[in-house]
Amino acid sequence: MAIQISTAIAIYFVIWWIALFLTLPFGVRSQHEDGVGTPGTDPGAPILTRMRSKLIWTTIISAIIYALAMAAYHAGYLSIERLSKLMGMPF
Repeated sequence: MAIQISTAIAIYFVIWWIALFLTLPFGVRSQHEDGVGTPGTDPGAPILTRMRSKLIWTTIISAIIYALAMAAYHAGYLSIERLSKLMGMPF
């Protein structure tokens, strides 16, 4: 049950991208919510996005999820045979 490095990177990238979309809305305040705004901008535009901290949190969250998934894979919980049997599909 060895995994190639390119497959591992691809799986981590997909997990990282999903985690990014999960962390993006946290802590964002719009101009409308704070009552401030620059003329000519959308009232729903964020005031401060805090992208650096969101990227750091995304990396931490995705690393934890990836480590758990790889541990489950190496323990045999995420094998093709087991997943196909769980879905009722012949292997």
